[in-house]
Amino acid sequence: MTTDQAILFVLLFIVFVLLIQGRLRYDLVAFIALIAALVLGVVPYEQGFSGFGHPATIIIALVLIISRGLSSSGTIELLARQVNRFSGSLQSHITAMTGIAAALSAVMNNVAALALLIPVDIQAAIKAKRSPALTLMPLSFASILGGLITLIGTPPNIIIAEFRRQTLGEGFSMFDFTPVGLACALAGVLFVALVGWRLLPVERLEESTRGILDVSAYVTELHVPEESPAIGRRVRDLDEVAEENDVAVIGLIRRGKRLPGQARLAEISAGDILVVEAAPEAMDKIAGELKLDYQARKEDSSPLGSDDMSVLEVVVPGGASIEGRSAHSLRLQYRYEVTLLGVSREGRQFRERVRHLDIRAGDVLLLYGPNEMLPEVNSRLGTLPLAGGSPDLIRRRKAWLAAGLFGFAIALASLGVLHLPVALAAVVAAFILLNIVPARRVYESIEWPVIVLLGCMIPIGSALESSGGTALIAGAITRLAEGYSPVVVLTLLMIVTMTLSDVMNNTATAVITAPIAVDIATHLQASPDPFLMAVAVAASCAFLTPIGHKNNTLIMGPGGYRFGDYWRMGLPLELLIILVAVPVILWVWPL
Repeated sequence: MTTDQAILFVLLFIVFVLLIQGRLRYDLVAFIALIAALVLGVVPYEQGFSGFGHPATIIIALVLIISRGLSSSGTIELLARQVNRFSGSLQSHITAMTGIAAALSAVMNNVAALALLIPVDIQAAIKAKRSPALTLMPLSFASILGGLITLIGTPPNIIIAEFRRQTLGEGFSMFDFTPVGLACALAGVLFVALVGWRLLPVERLEESTRGILDVSAYVTELHVPEESPAIGRRVRDLDEVAEENDVAVIGLIRRGKRLPGQARLAEISAGDILVVEAAPEAMDKIAGELKLDYQARKEDSSPLGSDDMSVLEVVVPGGASIEGRSAHSLRLQYRYEVTLLGVSREGRQFRERVRHLDIRAGDVLLLYGPNEMLPEVNSRLGTLPLAGGSPDLIRRRKAWLAAGLFGFAIALASLGVLHLPVALAAVVAAFILLNIVPARRVYESIEWPVIVLLGCMIPIGSALESSGGTALIAGAITRLAEGYSPVVVLTLLMIVTMTLSDVMNNTATAVITAPIAVDIATHLQASPDPFLMAVAVAASCAFLTPIGHKNNTLIMGPGGYRFGDYWRMGLPLELLIILVAVPVILWVWPL
């Protein structure tokens, strides 16, 4: 092993550990690793930032903007609303939703597809008086599976296609992924729709989401003004009025400090802050009855009842700008007159002040402010609306125009008339000129943490390949399966890739394992295509944890899931994908 190889392996091991810990954002981890590689000389200076101009990076950014356009034009809304026809029973609802999720994810970014369908799914659950936890995980898994079907469905497919182009001179085309991806998606969707959701801990999840989406949904703070009838009473004296309004008083703050426990024996004074758990409607009831405030406001005005003020429930995806920060540090009230009313975190209580609480991916937030400001704040925070749907204006008259432009571009790219990046760039330009995606929303549509991650990991992956590091790993895998057929090696490669993807970002996994796949094929004197296709499928299929894929993180808060809930449905699903993918890959892409 050379010095460069040793340094790169150590760097990747550190990246692996930091990504598992989750204390630093994955884009920051990748950026630090790239700078370290440049300083140590294992990545040449002239190639240090080449990843940001890589075709895979450009294509992913363009696909994200187009996904925004398909959403804001109402194209996706027309399809998503059809699910209401199939919501008569839980089984039919899950089948319809997972089918739609997989279909959408085939033609747009799968994270965007899930974000569009979460509000639809939650509204259907509320209407049917059932827990959304039973449907959100199947929905997430189906959206991941749908991304396997086409080149643009998921970032790993784009990375694999571009790596093949650079290595072998020609990349995979738009529908080269379809035979294998469609077989896996069909098998996987049928599994999650018919069997998978039954493996979840139903009783506990129903209890968990009852605490998140119904009563006692949010931990919030209510200020006690001088005219409040609560003054002079002890906290425990409020039990009766709290119970009548479906509210739980869980603490008291005085002079900026939270008193020990629930401070039930403390006498309430003007200027104190009551910490309560409640749903938005219940908050307004007890605030009106006890004359409590959320913030400084005009006398006799209802915090939730003003005509020009409203609340918005949002979920925090991984990589959102508010992740790891607090409402206080963002100065939401000062900049936008928007207040963070409450936070719901997997049904758990916390001792920090709401406005000082560091927000995590998966948290559900309740924002209160002027109607015209909420969409702007939602966009700046990088959050996704829940039951209320997107606060952005939907330009429904342009739905067919947006779909037609996108379909025409895909057809031109598939026929070889235009290169895919050029075709997608033309669609983005048309969307902007036609105001399908407003110019001010273009850069907000891009998941910059993903772009930074990819831009930083591509040079490191290239350095690992050029130094012979990937050949070492490939040799170790082939030696481990020595004496067995190449089919065993292919299966082992899928298992290793899936395992990495469950604890790392799937984009980073694809960057690292793509050259390993080609080196394994070289060792075995076989075609690299089946091995690259195996990596593409396995890198996307991260179902065991909430951190392997952003979709799994996105549903954690609204679904009330715990870390250990994912493997219940995810483990048999991953085994099923391997059983389906290997024979189909060998049939479509012979060794």
